[in-house]
Amino acid sequence: MVEFVFLAVLLMVPVAYLILTVGALQGGAYAVVGAADQAAKVFVLQSDDGAGRQAAEAAVSLAVADMGFDPADARLTITCDGGCLTPGTMVRARVTLRVDLPLVGGLPGTRLSAAEVEASAAQKVGRFK
Repeated sequence: MVEFVFLAVLLMVPVAYLILTVGALQGGAYAVVGAADQAAKVFVLQSDDGAGRQAAEAAVSLAVADMGFDPADARLTITCDGGCLTPGTMVRARVTLRVDLPLVGGLPGTRLSAAEVEASAAQKVGRFK
């Protein structure tokens, strides 16, 4: 009986932690896909590059925070073929997010990362706004 309880705890704790970590990575993947998609869509609707970048950053922060991650851990990169808001131009938004290990953030002075996930999305600037 003692061996069974000891082995069950010894095996179940790592499996449970693995499940939590995979869930956090999946949540991060969903967050960056939505953030990149929304950033590209919001960028092409703006009137100038500065407003577009600001709106895209706000969209990324909102999408990442909506999934329970810290917006400071997300990075947005926007690239364009030519002039970013010229009609017919493809705008690409790439978002990377650092996903921390679950339950480790409560320890003072530690911040361990499970992985960094990234996604990109492209949007064409329309002829008519």
